[in-house]
Amino acid sequence: MTLLSRAECSALRGIAIIGIFMHNYLHWLGPMVKENEYQFHTHNAERFWSILTHPDQNLLYHLFSFFGHYGVPVFVFLSGYGLYLKYESGAEQRNDGATESWIGGIWEFMKSHYLKLFPMMFLGFCLFAMVDWMTPGHHHWTWDAIIEQLTMTINIFPDPDHRIWPGPYWFFGLMMELYLVYRLFLYRRHWGWNVGLIICCMAIQTLCYDSPEGDAINRIRYNFIGNMMPFGMGLLLARKETPSRPPREGGAFFTLHSSLFTFYFIIAVAAITLLSFNFWTWLIVPFFVVVAHVAFIKMLSAIPAADILVRGMAWVGGISAAIFVCHPITRKIFIPISRSGDILGGLTIYIIATILLAVIFKKMLEVRGKKSKVNNQ
Repeated sequence: MTLLSRAECSALRGIAIIGIFMHNYLHWLGPMVKENEYQFHTHNAERFWSILTHPDQNLLYHLFSFFGHYGVPVFVFLSGYGLYLKYESGAEQRNDGATESWIGGIWEFMKSHYLKLFPMMFLGFCLFAMVDWMTPGHHHWTWDAIIEQLTMTINIFPDPDHRIWPGPYWFFGLMMELYLVYRLFLYRRHWGWNVGLIICCMAIQTLCYDSPEGDAINRIRYNFIGNMMPFGMGLLLARKETPSRPPREGGAFFTLHSSLFTFYFIIAVAAITLLSFNFWTWLIVPFFVVVAHVAFIKMLSAIPAADILVRGMAWVGGISAAIFVCHPITRKIFIPISRSGDILGGLTIYIIATILLAVIFKKMLEVRGKKSKVNNQ
């Protein structure tokens, strides 16, 4: 059996999207400590240390603001994990492109994945644009930026911080890059190609040591080079087969299995915290982020009493794509409440509205998908 079950993968998506949509709200609020996502800002790390050593009433908000963006490498990890299981593992192995020309196989692969992402991104982008223009501080798009966003190529162009709007939608371009890297260099190849590519991408990032707040590292982190580690981890872990676990005893609250993953989780969380204060160690934090998330969900899965929590996170994971697309819309509407001083009130309305809109959004896409299938038959 695989290391992660379908339910555990869904629960991981749930945890990751909670971090992302909380982060993308809270880090826009002035009092919150800012993250080091694309660049390493020493003053952000120093302020975070000050918060840890002298916590205030907003400590939980600070933690989401500083660490919440690490839900992205979890999604990247799950993408690599899923690609291997879908296209390369045992009985599920397919012959996509095997009978076609090399170029033809790559084209079909990329086209199919682009068409899967496009409806979700397009609908979200249009809804956000309407809300953005009806609310104060709207963005002034240029036609070339709109085309780049719709073609999911916007990541590769200069000044991504100001060009990509809404900000989270850069992830669609990143996924297309990773799909292309997978199909060109990693698909049905020896695992050494994967490890080699991870090492090369990490080495490129280290070249920015003399300018950790500069444009070079910023551009790198928006693209596949800055995200190859978690993606490669997903591919590597998907290769690993684990023996079936023995049935849990009804009265056992905490098993050896859960104890082992608890140890991994504690070590990984400690590493994430301690390694976040230096540029060199900051580069490998995504590795421990993935370890912490996988260990956490495996730990909970081994505890019968935590089953309802795992199922709850799995439900959130089931609408995670819709939450990702919708949360910039609700953020733009409700964040003025928190900026006016009522942080909890605005955040609560934002969470409820995002989940409700995500459920509706998912239903809309499902209806569209069913109609497309009928029309194609």
